[in-house]
Amino acid sequence: MEPQFKKQPKGFATKAIHAGQNPLQWKSMSIVPQISLSTTFKQHGPGEHEGFEYSRSGNPTRNVLEKCLAALDGAKYGLTFSSGLGTSMTLFSMLSAGDHIVVGDDVYGGTARLIRQVISRLGIEYSFVDPTDLMAFEAAFKSNTKLVWIETPTNPLIKVADIEAISKISQKRQVIFAVDNTFLTSYFQRPLELGADLVCYSLTKYMNGHSDVVMGCIATNSEELYNKLKFLQNATGIVPSPFDCYQVNRGLKTLALRMEQHQKNGIAIAKFLEKHPFVEKVIHPALPSHPQHQLALKQTYGYSGVFSFYLKGGLENSKVFLQSIKVFTLAESLGGYESLAEIPLIMTHASVPEEERKKLGINESLIRLSVGLEDVDDLIEDLENALKKASAL
Repeated sequence: MEPQFKKQPKGFATKAIHAGQNPLQWKSMSIVPQISLSTTFKQHGPGEHEGFEYSRSGNPTRNVLEKCLAALDGAKYGLTFSSGLGTSMTLFSMLSAGDHIVVGDDVYGGTARLIRQVISRLGIEYSFVDPTDLMAFEAAFKSNTKLVWIETPTNPLIKVADIEAISKISQKRQVIFAVDNTFLTSYFQRPLELGADLVCYSLTKYMNGHSDVVMGCIATNSEELYNKLKFLQNATGIVPSPFDCYQVNRGLKTLALRMEQHQKNGIAIAKFLEKHPFVEKVIHPALPSHPQHQLALKQTYGYSGVFSFYLKGGLENSKVFLQSIKVFTLAESLGGYESLAEIPLIMTHASVPEEERKKLGINESLIRLSVGLEDVDDLIEDLENALKKASAL
């Protein structure tokens, strides 16, 4: 029996194809939005222009993408940045020395590194807390807490946090609440519907979906937060290129189709792995064995193809497994059409302090998969062969 997630309302795929794409905005009336490469724009008179002055502060191609992204999250405003971490840096730039942030304990290694080694030097305090432990999470708030940042599902341990509950905690303290929604995209989860103030993405992953662009974005319904972030987008200059915006805009057109297939392949592989004798544990929210399975069914519209599992064995077994895969590729990142596998301990989360990795369970046996769009039988056969070699040590 397949898991029963929330029912997806009608119209998502239509918005992905049409929001922000009106041909009437171009004199040529082109169906495909134009790539505007100009860095500067002619003015009728000093300060009199057609809405564009300099491409860092605004670009026609970027505007198209930002409108589409906002629509997909049911948001009024969207802003794009040159990377997922650039998005995070812009958001953290709203804070001042002496402010405090509460952060989910299991986040992307680059985000944790940014907070520990960069943001902290600017006098901003932080607390990493398990977002699934609501009592501990609320207890981490201080009088100077200004921002809550969580990923859900988390990376790489796929913990599912209760967005609605954390939003109520944040609202009670009048603290900005941001959710990194990279793993699920606006197709499978829309945090603004659940009370988040900001939803953030590495568009590099599923939203673009083709492993050929690095970019990030924020969507919000708050005019105040939008104006602050719009100012910072221009002031810090962390902006994407028009061509990359065109690429992501094109990727969004197939987002609904791709996510459905990622989900289908991912669940099939998770079920296969859960029954395999050399697999210790599978962490996938669609499986009843997942500790937040019911919460995932309640707050999401489905699940993507990224999840983790523990092998039986140690580092050598993991290395043999990863060196034996043929259809999957040993590489960092996730969310493309191709299937990837990695070991967070050495790769994506190597910058996380060793004590933190041990506490979280990021060890020698933890493997993270990004299940792509290949024939699922080929993927399962590939994993079966690699597991056989790894278990033969």
